[in-house]
Amino acid sequence: MTLRLHDTATRETRDFVPLTPGRAGIYVCGLTVQSEPHVGHVRSAVNFDVLRRWLAATGHEVDFIRNVTDIDDKILTKSAEQGVHWYALASAMKRELDAALAAINVLPPTYEPGATGHVPEIVELIEQLIARGHAYAAEDGSGDVYFDVRSWPAYGELTRQRVEDMEPAGDADPRGKRDPRDFALWKGWKKESEPQTASWPSPWGPGRPGWHIECSAMAGKYLGPAFDIHGGGVDLRFPHHENEQAQSRAAGRPFASYWLHNAWITTAGEKMSKSLGNSMLIPSVLERVRGIELRYYIVAAHYRSHVEFSFEALEESAKAFRRIEDFLDRAAPVVGTWFASMPDAFRDAMDDDLGTPAAVAVIHDSVREGNRLLADGPSDELSQKFGEVIAMLDVLGLNPADDAWATVGSGDRLTEVVDALVKGLLEERAAAREAKDWARADAIRDRIKAAGVEVEDTPTGPKWSV
Repeated sequence: MTLRLHDTATRETRDFVPLTPGRAGIYVCGLTVQSEPHVGHVRSAVNFDVLRRWLAATGHEVDFIRNVTDIDDKILTKSAEQGVHWYALASAMKRELDAALAAINVLPPTYEPGATGHVPEIVELIEQLIARGHAYAAEDGSGDVYFDVRSWPAYGELTRQRVEDMEPAGDADPRGKRDPRDFALWKGWKKESEPQTASWPSPWGPGRPGWHIECSAMAGKYLGPAFDIHGGGVDLRFPHHENEQAQSRAAGRPFASYWLHNAWITTAGEKMSKSLGNSMLIPSVLERVRGIELRYYIVAAHYRSHVEFSFEALEESAKAFRRIEDFLDRAAPVVGTWFASMPDAFRDAMDDDLGTPAAVAVIHDSVREGNRLLADGPSDELSQKFGEVIAMLDVLGLNPADDAWATVGSGDRLTEVVDALVKGLLEERAAAREAKDWARADAIRDRIKAAGVEVEDTPTGPKWSV
Protein backbone atom coordinates (compact mmCIF):
# COMPACT_ATOMS: atom_id res chain seq x y z
CA MET A 1 0.00 0.00 0.00
CA THR A 2 1.28 3.50 -0.87
CA LEU A 3 1.38 6.13 1.85
CA ARG A 4 -1.73 8.28 1.57
CA LEU A 5 -2.12 11.59 3.39
CA HIS A 6 -5.10 13.86 3.88
CA ASP A 7 -4.30 17.10 2.09
CA THR A 8 -6.13 20.03 3.67
CA ALA A 9 -5.83 22.06 0.46
CA THR A 10 -7.70 19.55 -1.71
CA ARG A 11 -9.68 18.02 1.17
CA GLU A 12 -8.78 14.63 -0.23
CA THR A 13 -6.62 11.75 0.96
CA ARG A 14 -3.93 11.53 -1.72
CA ASP A 15 -1.03 9.23 -2.56
CA PHE A 16 2.18 10.77 -1.26
CA VAL A 17 4.48 11.37 -4.21
CA PRO A 18 7.59 13.32 -3.17
CA LEU A 19 9.12 15.86 -5.54
CA THR A 20 12.40 13.94 -5.33
CA PRO A 21 11.99 10.14 -5.14
CA GLY A 22 13.24 8.76 -1.85
CA ARG A 23 13.46 12.18 -0.20
CA ALA A 24 10.85 14.18 1.72
CA GLY A 25 10.99 17.86 2.65
CA ILE A 26 8.76 18.86 5.59
CA TYR A 27 8.19 22.29 7.12
CA VAL A 28 6.24 22.47 10.38
CA CYS A 29 5.20 25.67 12.11
CA GLY A 30 6.72 25.67 15.56
CA LEU A 31 5.76 27.77 18.55
CA THR A 32 5.90 31.42 19.44
CA VAL A 33 8.12 31.15 22.51
CA GLN A 34 6.13 33.42 24.82
CA SER A 35 5.31 31.04 27.70
CA GLU A 36 5.69 27.46 28.89
CA PRO A 37 4.48 24.70 26.52
CA HIS A 38 1.33 22.73 27.31
CA VAL A 39 -0.10 19.42 26.11
CA GLY A 40 -1.78 21.06 23.13
CA HIS A 41 1.56 22.34 21.87
CA VAL A 42 3.36 19.04 22.11
CA ARG A 43 0.58 17.18 20.31
CA SER A 44 1.55 18.85 17.05
CA ALA A 45 5.22 18.07 17.67
CA VAL A 46 4.47 14.40 18.38
CA ASN A 47 2.12 14.00 15.40
CA PHE A 48 4.67 15.29 12.91
CA ASP A 49 7.46 13.39 14.62
CA VAL A 50 5.48 10.21 13.89
CA LEU A 51 5.15 11.26 10.23
CA ARG A 52 8.87 11.87 10.06
CA ARG A 53 9.69 8.51 11.66
CA TRP A 54 7.31 6.64 9.34
CA LEU A 55 8.81 8.25 6.25
CA ALA A 56 12.29 7.31 7.48
CA ALA A 57 11.16 3.75 8.27
CA THR A 58 9.85 3.37 4.71
CA GLY A 59 13.13 4.40 3.13
CA HIS A 60 12.87 8.17 2.77
CA GLU A 61 15.60 10.62 3.64
CA VAL A 62 13.77 13.38 5.50
CA ASP A 63 14.64 17.06 5.69
CA PHE A 64 12.57 18.25 8.65
CA ILE A 65 12.43 21.98 9.37
CA ARG A 66 10.50 23.32 12.36
CA ASN A 67 10.73 27.03 13.04
CA VAL A 68 10.56 29.08 16.22
CA THR A 69 8.90 32.50 16.29
CA ASP A 70 11.21 34.42 18.61
CA ILE A 71 9.94 37.97 17.95
CA ASP A 72 6.24 38.78 18.03
CA ASP A 73 3.67 41.17 19.50
CA LYS A 74 2.85 38.64 22.24
CA ILE A 75 6.49 38.23 23.23
CA LEU A 76 6.91 42.01 23.47
CA THR A 77 3.73 42.37 25.54
CA LYS A 78 4.54 39.55 27.96
CA SER A 79 8.16 40.60 28.43
CA ALA A 80 7.03 44.15 29.23
CA GLU A 81 4.52 42.81 31.76
CA GLN A 82 7.25 40.73 33.41
CA GLY A 83 9.84 43.47 33.31
CA VAL A 84 12.39 41.44 31.34
CA HIS A 85 14.03 41.84 27.94
CA TRP A 86 11.95 40.30 25.15
CA TYR A 87 14.91 38.22 23.99
CA ALA A 88 15.48 36.91 27.52
CA LEU A 89 11.86 35.75 27.71
CA ALA A 90 12.03 34.13 24.27
CA SER A 91 15.29 32.37 25.12
CA ALA A 92 14.00 31.07 28.47
CA MET A 93 10.77 29.78 26.92
CA LYS A 94 12.74 28.14 24.11
CA ARG A 95 14.67 26.18 26.74
CA GLU A 96 11.38 25.15 28.35
CA LEU A 97 10.12 23.97 24.97
CA ASP A 98 13.28 21.97 24.26
CA ALA A 99 13.01 20.24 27.63
CA ALA A 100 9.33 19.42 27.09
CA LEU A 101 9.92 17.90 23.65
CA ALA A 102 12.93 15.92 24.87
CA ALA A 103 10.78 14.55 27.71
CA ILE A 104 8.43 12.93 25.19
CA ASN A 105 11.14 11.79 22.75
CA VAL A 106 10.43 14.19 19.88
CA LEU A 107 13.43 14.05 17.57
CA PRO A 108 15.26 17.34 17.05
CA PRO A 109 14.50 18.81 13.62
CA THR A 110 17.07 18.76 10.89
CA TYR A 111 17.26 22.49 11.53
CA GLU A 112 15.26 24.85 13.73
CA PRO A 113 15.43 28.39 12.34
CA GLY A 114 14.26 31.45 14.24
CA ALA A 115 12.72 34.58 12.76
CA THR A 116 15.35 36.92 14.24
CA GLY A 117 18.13 35.03 12.45
CA HIS A 118 16.52 35.40 9.01
CA VAL A 119 15.72 39.09 8.61
CA PRO A 120 17.81 39.42 5.38
CA GLU A 121 15.85 36.59 3.73
CA ILE A 122 12.58 38.11 4.91
CA VAL A 123 13.45 41.58 3.57
CA GLU A 124 14.49 40.05 0.24
CA LEU A 125 11.16 38.23 -0.08
CA ILE A 126 9.19 41.40 0.74
CA GLU A 127 11.14 43.30 -1.91
CA GLN A 128 10.23 40.63 -4.47
CA LEU A 129 6.55 40.96 -3.58
CA ILE A 130 6.66 44.75 -3.93
CA ALA A 131 8.43 44.44 -7.30
CA ARG A 132 5.72 42.03 -8.52
CA GLY A 133 2.94 44.37 -7.43
CA HIS A 134 1.67 42.23 -4.56
CA ALA A 135 2.86 44.33 -1.61
CA TYR A 136 3.16 48.00 -0.73
CA ALA A 137 4.67 50.25 1.91
CA ALA A 138 2.07 52.12 3.96
CA GLU A 139 1.81 55.82 3.13
CA ASP A 140 1.14 56.89 6.72
CA GLY A 141 4.82 57.01 7.70
CA SER A 142 4.51 53.98 9.99
CA GLY A 143 7.14 51.95 8.15
CA ASP A 144 4.64 49.09 7.77
CA VAL A 145 4.55 46.95 4.61
CA TYR A 146 1.41 45.01 3.65
CA PHE A 147 0.48 42.19 1.31
CA ASP A 148 -2.21 43.35 -1.12
CA VAL A 149 -4.79 40.54 -0.97
CA ARG A 150 -6.76 41.97 -3.90
CA SER A 151 -3.68 41.66 -6.11
CA TRP A 152 -3.67 37.87 -5.77
CA PRO A 153 -6.89 36.36 -7.19
CA ALA A 154 -6.18 32.97 -5.59
CA TYR A 155 -6.17 34.41 -2.08
CA GLY A 156 -8.42 32.24 0.06
CA GLU A 157 -7.94 29.04 -1.96
CA LEU A 158 -6.36 27.04 0.89
CA THR A 159 -9.34 27.54 3.20
CA ARG A 160 -11.88 28.05 0.39
CA GLN A 161 -12.99 31.51 1.42
CA ARG A 162 -13.88 34.61 -0.56
CA VAL A 163 -12.08 37.81 0.35
CA GLU A 164 -15.44 39.53 0.79
CA ASP A 165 -16.38 37.08 3.55
CA MET A 166 -13.15 37.44 5.53
CA GLU A 167 -12.70 39.41 8.74
CA PRO A 168 -10.22 42.31 8.68
CA ALA A 169 -6.63 41.30 9.48
CA GLY A 170 -6.00 42.24 13.09
CA ASP A 171 -2.22 42.23 12.95
CA ALA A 172 -1.67 45.99 12.49
CA ASP A 173 -3.35 49.40 12.56
CA PRO A 174 -5.67 49.50 9.52
CA ARG A 175 -4.98 53.17 8.78
CA GLY A 176 -2.18 52.45 6.32
CA LYS A 177 -3.97 49.62 4.51
CA ARG A 178 -5.63 49.68 1.11
CA ASP A 179 -7.96 46.90 2.23
CA PRO A 180 -8.63 45.97 5.87
CA ARG A 181 -7.83 42.33 5.03
CA ASP A 182 -4.30 43.18 3.85
CA PHE A 183 -1.83 41.64 6.30
CA ALA A 184 1.51 42.88 7.62
CA LEU A 185 4.75 41.70 6.07
CA TRP A 186 6.89 44.22 7.94
CA LYS A 187 6.03 46.19 11.08
CA GLY A 188 7.61 49.58 11.53
CA TRP A 189 9.31 50.23 14.88
CA LYS A 190 7.07 52.01 17.39
CA LYS A 191 9.62 54.14 19.21
CA GLU A 192 7.21 55.15 21.98
CA SER A 193 6.23 51.61 23.01
CA GLU A 194 8.81 49.12 21.74
CA PRO A 195 12.47 48.60 22.66
CA GLN A 196 14.98 49.46 19.96
CA THR A 197 16.39 45.95 20.22
CA ALA A 198 13.13 44.70 18.70
CA SER A 199 13.89 46.34 15.35
CA TRP A 200 16.15 45.74 12.36
CA PRO A 201 17.12 48.04 9.48
CA SER A 202 15.15 47.74 6.24
CA PRO A 203 14.43 49.78 3.09
CA TRP A 204 11.24 50.98 4.82
CA GLY A 205 12.90 52.02 8.06
CA PRO A 206 13.60 50.11 11.27
CA GLY A 207 11.11 47.42 12.15
CA ARG A 208 10.55 43.69 12.45
CA PRO A 209 8.97 40.87 10.43
CA GLY A 210 5.25 40.14 10.43
CA TRP A 211 4.30 36.68 11.62
CA HIS A 212 3.39 35.08 8.30
CA ILE A 213 6.36 36.15 6.18
CA GLU A 214 8.95 34.45 8.38
CA CYS A 215 7.76 30.94 7.52
CA SER A 216 7.75 31.58 3.77
CA ALA A 217 11.30 32.92 3.94
CA MET A 218 12.66 30.13 6.12
CA ALA A 219 10.91 27.32 4.26
CA GLY A 220 12.34 28.70 1.03
CA LYS A 221 15.85 28.97 2.43
CA TYR A 222 16.09 25.43 3.74
CA LEU A 223 13.72 23.42 1.54
CA GLY A 224 13.72 25.45 -1.66
CA PRO A 225 10.89 27.20 -3.53
CA ALA A 226 8.91 23.93 -3.75
CA PHE A 227 8.80 21.23 -1.09
CA ASP A 228 6.62 18.30 -0.13
CA ILE A 229 4.70 18.81 3.11
CA HIS A 230 3.73 21.80 5.23
CA GLY A 231 2.27 20.97 8.64
CA GLY A 232 0.85 22.60 11.73
CA GLY A 233 -2.15 22.84 14.00
CA VAL A 234 -5.62 23.15 12.52
CA ASP A 235 -5.94 26.61 14.06
CA LEU A 236 -3.14 27.84 11.77
CA ARG A 237 -5.03 27.21 8.54
CA PHE A 238 -6.33 30.77 8.59
CA PRO A 239 -4.90 33.28 8.53
CA HIS A 240 -1.37 31.97 8.95
CA HIS A 241 -1.15 29.21 6.35
CA GLU A 242 -3.47 30.95 3.92
CA ASN A 243 -1.18 33.97 4.04
CA GLU A 244 1.98 31.87 3.76
CA GLN A 245 0.73 30.20 0.61
CA ALA A 246 -0.49 33.42 -0.98
CA GLN A 247 2.69 35.42 -0.41
CA SER A 248 4.95 32.53 -1.44
CA ARG A 249 3.12 31.81 -4.68
CA ALA A 250 2.76 35.51 -5.43
CA ALA A 251 6.57 35.66 -5.25
CA GLY A 252 6.81 32.84 -7.81
CA ARG A 253 7.45 30.01 -5.38
CA PRO A 254 5.27 26.87 -5.80
CA PHE A 255 5.56 26.21 -2.04
CA ALA A 256 4.01 23.09 -0.42
CA SER A 257 2.59 20.13 -2.37
CA TYR A 258 0.62 18.82 0.64
CA TRP A 259 -0.88 20.55 3.68
CA LEU A 260 -1.36 18.50 6.87
CA HIS A 261 -3.08 19.80 9.99
CA ASN A 262 -3.41 18.15 13.39
CA ALA A 263 -6.55 18.70 15.46
CA TRP A 264 -6.78 20.32 18.88
CA ILE A 265 -6.54 18.89 22.33
CA THR A 266 -9.46 20.46 24.17
CA THR A 267 -10.35 20.93 27.81
CA ALA A 268 -14.02 21.31 28.69
CA GLY A 269 -14.73 21.51 24.96
CA GLU A 270 -12.43 24.49 24.40
CA LYS A 271 -9.13 24.64 22.58
CA MET A 272 -6.28 24.23 25.02
CA SER A 273 -4.52 27.58 24.96
CA LYS A 274 -2.57 29.98 27.11
CA SER A 275 -5.25 32.64 27.01
CA LEU A 276 -8.03 30.37 28.33
CA GLY A 277 -6.07 29.63 31.46
CA ASN A 278 -6.77 25.88 31.18
CA SER A 279 -3.34 24.91 29.93
CA MET A 280 -1.80 21.69 31.15
CA LEU A 281 1.87 22.53 31.38
CA ILE A 282 4.22 19.65 30.60
CA PRO A 283 6.13 19.54 33.93
CA SER A 284 2.81 19.35 35.81
CA VAL A 285 1.49 16.56 33.60
CA LEU A 286 4.75 14.62 33.99
CA GLU A 287 4.22 14.59 37.74
CA ARG A 288 1.26 12.29 37.05
CA VAL A 289 2.59 10.09 34.24
CA ARG A 290 5.91 9.39 32.56
CA GLY A 291 6.90 11.06 29.30
CA ILE A 292 6.56 7.80 27.38
CA GLU A 293 3.00 7.42 28.70
CA LEU A 294 2.07 10.95 27.68
CA ARG A 295 3.46 10.28 24.22
CA TYR A 296 1.44 7.05 23.98
CA TYR A 297 -1.72 8.97 24.93
CA ILE A 298 -1.12 11.43 22.09
CA VAL A 299 -0.10 8.80 19.53
CA ALA A 300 -3.08 6.54 20.24
CA ALA A 301 -5.48 9.15 18.80
CA HIS A 302 -5.56 9.95 15.09
CA TYR A 303 -3.80 13.22 14.38
CA ARG A 304 -6.93 14.71 12.78
CA SER A 305 -9.21 13.74 15.68
CA HIS A 306 -9.98 16.22 18.43
CA VAL A 307 -9.01 14.90 21.86
CA GLU A 308 -10.80 15.95 25.05
CA PHE A 309 -8.07 15.96 27.69
CA SER A 310 -8.65 14.57 31.17
CA PHE A 311 -6.28 13.04 33.70
CA GLU A 312 -8.62 10.06 33.99
CA ALA A 313 -8.25 9.31 30.28
CA LEU A 314 -4.51 9.93 30.48
CA GLU A 315 -4.09 7.49 33.35
CA GLU A 316 -6.20 4.82 31.61
CA SER A 317 -4.01 5.23 28.55
CA ALA A 318 -0.90 4.89 30.71
CA LYS A 319 -2.23 1.58 32.07
CA ALA A 320 -2.68 0.32 28.51
CA PHE A 321 0.91 1.19 27.68
CA ARG A 322 2.17 -0.53 30.82
CA ARG A 323 0.60 -3.77 29.55
CA ILE A 324 2.86 -3.49 26.51
CA GLU A 325 5.88 -2.82 28.73
CA ASP A 326 4.98 -5.73 30.98
CA PHE A 327 5.09 -8.13 28.03
CA LEU A 328 8.48 -6.79 26.92
CA ASP A 329 9.90 -7.02 30.46
CA ARG A 330 8.78 -10.63 30.89
CA ALA A 331 9.67 -11.75 27.36
CA ALA A 332 13.12 -10.14 27.11
CA PRO A 333 14.93 -12.71 29.31
CA VAL A 334 13.20 -15.56 27.49
CA VAL A 335 13.58 -14.75 23.81
CA GLY A 336 16.84 -15.56 22.08
CA THR A 337 17.73 -14.01 18.76
CA TRP A 338 14.98 -11.79 17.39
CA PHE A 339 14.54 -9.60 14.35
CA ALA A 340 12.57 -6.38 14.08
CA SER A 341 9.73 -6.73 11.61
CA MET A 342 6.41 -4.94 11.17
CA PRO A 343 3.18 -6.83 10.47
CA ASP A 344 1.39 -5.94 7.25
CA ALA A 345 -1.62 -4.73 9.24
CA PHE A 346 0.57 -2.17 11.00
CA ARG A 347 2.07 -0.98 7.72
CA ASP A 348 -1.38 -0.67 6.16
CA ALA A 349 -2.63 1.35 9.13
CA MET A 350 0.30 3.78 8.98
CA ASP A 351 0.03 4.14 5.20
CA ASP A 352 -3.64 5.05 5.62
CA ASP A 353 -3.10 8.70 6.58
CA LEU A 354 -0.99 7.74 9.61
CA GLY A 355 -3.75 5.64 11.14
CA THR A 356 -2.19 5.36 14.58
CA PRO A 357 -5.34 4.08 16.38
CA ALA A 358 -5.37 1.02 14.12
CA ALA A 359 -1.58 0.74 14.38
CA VAL A 360 -1.73 0.75 18.18
CA ALA A 361 -4.44 -1.93 18.03
CA VAL A 362 -2.05 -4.11 16.02
CA ILE A 363 0.58 -3.68 18.75
CA HIS A 364 -1.87 -4.86 21.39
CA ASP A 365 -2.85 -7.83 19.21
CA SER A 366 0.82 -8.83 19.00
CA VAL A 367 1.21 -8.38 22.77
CA ARG A 368 -1.80 -10.61 23.48
CA GLU A 369 -0.44 -13.32 21.19
CA GLY A 370 3.01 -12.87 22.71
CA ASN A 371 1.65 -13.36 26.22
CA ARG A 372 -0.05 -16.57 25.10
CA LEU A 373 3.19 -17.86 23.62
CA LEU A 374 5.20 -16.74 26.64
CA ALA A 375 3.26 -19.16 28.84
CA ASP A 376 4.78 -22.05 26.84
CA GLY A 377 8.38 -20.84 27.13
CA PRO A 378 10.92 -19.89 24.43
CA SER A 379 9.93 -20.35 20.78
CA ASP A 380 10.59 -18.87 17.36
CA GLU A 381 7.03 -17.57 17.32
CA LEU A 382 7.58 -15.73 20.62
CA SER A 383 10.79 -14.17 19.30
CA GLN A 384 8.89 -13.05 16.20
CA LYS A 385 6.16 -11.37 18.26
CA PHE A 386 8.75 -9.71 20.48
CA GLY A 387 10.54 -8.32 17.41
CA GLU A 388 7.26 -7.10 15.93
CA VAL A 389 6.33 -5.17 19.06
CA ILE A 390 9.78 -3.55 19.27
CA ALA A 391 9.70 -2.58 15.58
CA MET A 392 6.24 -1.03 15.82
CA LEU A 393 7.06 0.88 19.00
CA ASP A 394 10.25 2.21 17.39
CA VAL A 395 8.23 3.77 14.56
CA LEU A 396 5.94 5.50 17.06
CA GLY A 397 8.83 6.67 19.24
CA LEU A 398 7.61 4.45 22.09
CA ASN A 399 10.31 1.80 22.46
CA PRO A 400 11.11 1.71 26.21
CA ALA A 401 14.63 0.54 25.36
CA ASP A 402 15.31 3.71 23.33
CA ASP A 403 18.26 5.55 24.88
CA ALA A 404 16.15 8.74 24.84
CA TRP A 405 13.92 7.38 27.59
CA ALA A 406 16.91 6.32 29.69
CA THR A 407 18.03 9.94 30.06
CA VAL A 408 14.67 11.70 30.46
CA GLY A 409 14.15 12.61 34.10
CA SER A 410 16.57 9.88 35.18
CA GLY A 411 18.27 12.08 37.79
CA ASP A 412 15.13 12.77 39.79
CA ARG A 413 13.90 9.21 39.47
CA LEU A 414 17.23 7.72 40.58
CA THR A 415 17.27 10.05 43.58
CA GLU A 416 13.86 8.69 44.62
CA VAL A 417 15.04 5.09 44.18
CA VAL A 418 18.29 5.57 46.12
CA ASP A 419 16.43 7.47 48.85
CA ALA A 420 14.02 4.56 49.31
CA LEU A 421 16.81 1.97 49.41
CA VAL A 422 18.97 3.92 51.86
CA LYS A 423 15.99 4.66 54.11
CA GLY A 424 15.24 0.93 54.22
CA LEU A 425 18.79 0.14 55.29
CA LEU A 426 18.77 2.94 57.86
CA GLU A 427 15.56 1.54 59.35
CA GLU A 428 17.29 -1.85 59.65
CA ARG A 429 20.26 -0.13 61.30
CA ALA A 430 17.97 1.69 63.72
CA ALA A 431 16.30 -1.61 64.65
CA ALA A 432 19.72 -3.21 65.26
CA ARG A 433 20.77 -0.30 67.50
CA GLU A 434 17.49 -0.56 69.38
CA ALA A 435 18.25 -4.24 69.97
CA LYS A 436 21.81 -3.29 71.01
CA ASP A 437 23.15 -5.41 68.13
CA TRP A 438 26.04 -3.03 67.58
CA ALA A 439 27.93 -5.37 65.26
CA ARG A 440 24.97 -5.56 62.85
CA ALA A 441 24.36 -1.81 63.09
CA ASP A 442 28.00 -1.11 62.21
CA ALA A 443 27.92 -3.66 59.38
CA ILE A 444 24.91 -1.94 57.80
CA ARG A 445 26.61 1.46 58.12
CA ASP A 446 29.78 0.07 56.48
CA ARG A 447 27.69 -1.45 53.69
CA ILE A 448 26.08 1.91 53.00
CA LYS A 449 29.45 3.69 53.09
CA ALA A 450 30.97 1.16 50.70
CA ALA A 451 28.29 2.13 48.19
CA GLY A 452 29.49 5.75 48.34
CA VAL A 453 26.81 7.05 50.69
CA GLU A 454 27.71 9.02 53.81
CA VAL A 455 25.35 8.79 56.80
CA GLU A 456 25.27 11.47 59.49
CA ASP A 457 23.42 10.87 62.75
CA THR A 458 21.57 14.02 63.78
CA PRO A 459 19.17 14.87 66.65
CA THR A 460 16.29 14.60 64.15
CA GLY A 461 17.46 11.27 62.75
CA PRO A 462 20.03 10.01 60.23
CA LYS A 463 20.68 11.97 57.04
CA TRP A 464 22.52 10.72 53.99
CA SER A 465 24.39 12.18 51.01
CA VAL A 466 26.34 10.78 48.08
